[in-house]
Amino acid sequence: MSERKARPLRTLLIANRGEIACRIMRTARRLGMRTVAIHSDADVDALHVRSADVALRVGPAPARASYLDIDAVMAAARASGADAIHPGYGFLSQNAQFVEACDDAGIVFVGPGAAAMRAMGRKDEAKALMQAAGVPVVPGWQGEDQSDASLAREAGRIGFPLLVKAVSGGGGKGMRVVRSAAELPAALSAARGEAARSFGDDRVLLERYVEAPRHVEVQVIADAHGHCIHLFERDCSLQRRHQKVIEECPAPGLSPELRARLHSAAVRAAQAVGYENAGTVEFIVAGEDGWFLEMNTRLQVEHPVTEAVLGIDLVEWQLRVAAGEPLPAIPREPRGHAFEARLYAEDPRHDYLPAGGRVEVLHWPQGDVRIDAAVEEGDRVVTDYDALLAKLIVHGPTREAALQQLEAALLDTRIEGVTTNLAALVALTRDPDVRAGRMTTGLIDARGDALLPAKAAQQELAAQWAAAALLAPDPGGDPWAARDGWRVQGLRDVRVRLALPDAQLSVLAGSTGGPGEPTVVVSADEVRVWRDGESFRFARVARGAPAEAAATDGDVVAPMPGAVLEVRVGEGDTVARGDALVVLEAMKMEHTLRAGGAGRVGVVHVQTGQRVREGERLLSLVSG
Repeated sequence: MSERKARPLRTLLIANRGEIACRIMRTARRLGMRTVAIHSDADVDALHVRSADVALRVGPAPARASYLDIDAVMAAARASGADAIHPGYGFLSQNAQFVEACDDAGIVFVGPGAAAMRAMGRKDEAKALMQAAGVPVVPGWQGEDQSDASLAREAGRIGFPLLVKAVSGGGGKGMRVVRSAAELPAALSAARGEAARSFGDDRVLLERYVEAPRHVEVQVIADAHGHCIHLFERDCSLQRRHQKVIEECPAPGLSPELRARLHSAAVRAAQAVGYENAGTVEFIVAGEDGWFLEMNTRLQVEHPVTEAVLGIDLVEWQLRVAAGEPLPAIPREPRGHAFEARLYAEDPRHDYLPAGGRVEVLHWPQGDVRIDAAVEEGDRVVTDYDALLAKLIVHGPTREAALQQLEAALLDTRIEGVTTNLAALVALTRDPDVRAGRMTTGLIDARGDALLPAKAAQQELAAQWAAAALLAPDPGGDPWAARDGWRVQGLRDVRVRLALPDAQLSVLAGSTGGPGEPTVVVSADEVRVWRDGESFRFARVARGAPAEAAATDGDVVAPMPGAVLEVRVGEGDTVARGDALVVLEAMKMEHTLRAGGAGRVGVVHVQTGQRVREGERLLSLVSG
């Protein structure tokens, strides 16, 4: 660690995209710096591009040809006159070759030096360094012999279950849990392939797998003047496939002794490699034991929760340290509690598959909540990169208060046009183990499909709320003209017809709808319902309009479980496009399946009153 003179930084290029690029720009502008964005062809109209003073193209959509192209990024830095580059996280943020390219060009890299990055970038070497520095590590094996036979032998020595991990990179890529010797060959093949594609390095190491651990990390920062300090810890246990979803600071339920050991070990880890700038030392925690996992030599996605409880700006600290300034005084204790929830463009009901599209409606919560966003209403969400759309950060006097704030903020968030994990985030804030601070890294996977109620059930409740809203009297109108079915003898059911994009519904509803606290907006031609993080848009169907979605030719199957109310056709009947075939009742709604074209009815498989499963054949149609 060599002390250097402070030099002002005037033009900052952010070698990243999305919310982190926008977040870095906010601090840079506040400090009077000129900001430069880079973008691929997929991001030409992205928010981070619109937010910068200057924006330069670095290549086509694939990350390897744009955001990961060191030559292209350095060319943009030279063209823009940048005297500093902030890498954000992901992409080139932990690439020592990129740091050296900045050094060679005389451009300040806002992060650690190449040597420290290399030392911590390879997990096998990092573990050896940590052992030498007295930092506890998970028992395992890291070595040069990468043959299947050698790995199988070492796996037998360590015992099962164990973890196969790529020696390079992070983010859960190149990582597989192995519970028996029989599973090892397939796990090695998968981890190596993923590591080679993600990091260009297919080497792996083996670690004992700790069942149901917590993931606790310590924020550290060091300057060029010999100061290295910790900024307390965060709990990042709520993960799916090793990707964090909700984080908090400080970590709940740690004993003072364990907390102090983790803080001390993190500082020793950073000092062992001569670290400068901000970094995070991650630990696996089980009971009173904590073992070194890895060091992320960059700013973390979840850094805002640390900022919230300490009242600091970590990006400002990063920029000042990179400019050669000494660290400011550290706050002595965290103030209150903070949570961060990551809003991803992904479908939690379909294995969290990434989703794209255009953001048609976007409403952020009001009040004391910080939003670090990558999109605005009308923006197009691409699937070429990370699915993170935004982070919602809240801060309260206690953990309970902060968690309540987070739930309220999520419930007040509305996004349409892109499928997101918003409903899953709401469900997690209500989970009893999360409420009690009993999180483990396997909690989300353990919940599985039970984390969210069935989509059909949510749709039923939303339809009833939509119907109730349509039946409600006009506040300024004649109560006797209300269409809510109220009679002197009591409230009767009224059938309301609504349409979804792929089906039309006949809803039996009174004026109260289903349980819950939704937001319902009625317009001239549609009703929108937002409830528990999910949105439904129902078109208003006039009386006499054709009901329900058309069925396709071939086998006509039940779109959901239900009961057959009526079979409208018989075997051998000829039908025209739009003719009713079968009426189902499901979730208290009628669904009429219609012919998708002219033809003849083949075999009819069901009869009135029969209950059917989703996907069960009802009848067959022969085109004609």
